[in-house]
Amino acid sequence: MKRSRILSLTAVMALLVTVQTAWAQRGDIQYFRPYDQRGINVFETSKEDTVVFDGLKLRLGANFTQGYQSLKHSNADNTPGQALYKMKGGFPLAQANLNIDVQLADGVRLNLVSYMSSHHHNEFWVKGGYLQIDKVGFMNSEFLNKLWTNLTLKVGHMEINYGDAHFRRSDGGNTFWNPYMEGNIMDAFTTEIGAELYWQKSGVLLMAGATNGEIQGNVAERSIAGSSDNGSVKGPSIYGKLGYDKPFGENNRVRITGSLLTKKSSISGTLYGGDRTGSNYQFVMEPTTATLTANAFSGRVNPNFKDNVTSIMINPFVKLGGLEFFGTYEVAKGKNAVENGEIQYNDSVDPTTFEEQSDRKFTQLAADLLYRFGSREQFYAGARYNTLDGEQVFGQSTNPALAGGISQGTRKDVSVNRTAFAAGWFITKNVLVKGEYVIQKYQDFPTGNILEDGEFKGFVLQGVIAF
Repeated sequence: MKRSRILSLTAVMALLVTVQTAWAQRGDIQYFRPYDQRGINVFETSKEDTVVFDGLKLRLGANFTQGYQSLKHSNADNTPGQALYKMKGGFPLAQANLNIDVQLADGVRLNLVSYMSSHHHNEFWVKGGYLQIDKVGFMNSEFLNKLWTNLTLKVGHMEINYGDAHFRRSDGGNTFWNPYMEGNIMDAFTTEIGAELYWQKSGVLLMAGATNGEIQGNVAERSIAGSSDNGSVKGPSIYGKLGYDKPFGENNRVRITGSLLTKKSSISGTLYGGDRTGSNYQFVMEPTTATLTANAFSGRVNPNFKDNVTSIMINPFVKLGGLEFFGTYEVAKGKNAVENGEIQYNDSVDPTTFEEQSDRKFTQLAADLLYRFGSREQFYAGARYNTLDGEQVFGQSTNPALAGGISQGTRKDVSVNRTAFAAGWFITKNVLVKGEYVIQKYQDFPTGNILEDGEFKGFVLQGVIAF
């Protein structure tokens, strides 16, 4: 037997032993959102102390999604080079997440999620991890123990809790909690380094958070663009949430939250571009040269607020028996560094200067009506409408060496509308089959732009496993 084969066999055996040991240690985790059907309609974890701590626990979990799509797209096709990718029904790349949860101490747990395969990153890629503290017995203080009865602290490089829509979106292999294929057209999702402090009591939720404002760690003072004297300065993101969440009757619930996030400046802000997995509508409205990694976010609209942004999101959620309604109202204002006038030519090379422009604005509405039925609500059917209107910028350039040099671009009001009909079946609490018919239309995009009079429609199916 060759040495390489012996090493491979040894590695597999070691992995099996590790998994077996981990499974033996497997147990309930405190203040935890299950990855299977039990995690549906769970937002922030509650302060209910229902799991007894009896030592260190390691929990390994995973999410797997395999899709099939049959979508067609079209546009005005007025300009050479704007021909659309030639699509046919087929199976997109399967996606998978690895979930590691560790109970470290009473009321203290660790979460680490990694993408094993995704449309944007085909290789193994860490999403992020955080420490969650719901009890502070390790402080040996009765005062702090009493104070912490209603408090939760999360610290790490984590999915930030802006709005409620991110709790229902698809995230790589984890598509189990989303009854549809995609989240909002303007997708507020990112992972940043920071902390969030929660206070919960009698259905009332208060949260305050602060992060570094960037998807990655960065110790640079500013980005370098045009010359060494200008460029974007980094600053923190400050955000918060106020909400009320209360069950009533046997299977009824009302929740409403409002969130606010603001950031004055950043080198590369990613509130609406922080997803590193990709869309579940592969290659829609993309050019013929599209590749899986470079064109991974098809069907979404990024407002490109990379420098400064102020956003609010309001989310109502109502459940009356099997009938559910979830809504989104969102307003976002901001711009990027070249619009802020932070990217300039070096005066010794070119005297042209760029003044700061006003903020651009986007408004988004989404309404999701769903009905769950069956003895354990294992079936569902629903419809969703999502519309986005705002001032997008086209033709920007931040590189003075390129033809045309630095440009603040041209602004134009555009709109995008999506209608989706979906149905699903939870075969078990860990296995889901779901399907969707979607129509999405683009309006008022510039002449010659690939999205001019754009439209895509068709079916997407997914088989999902979560544990």
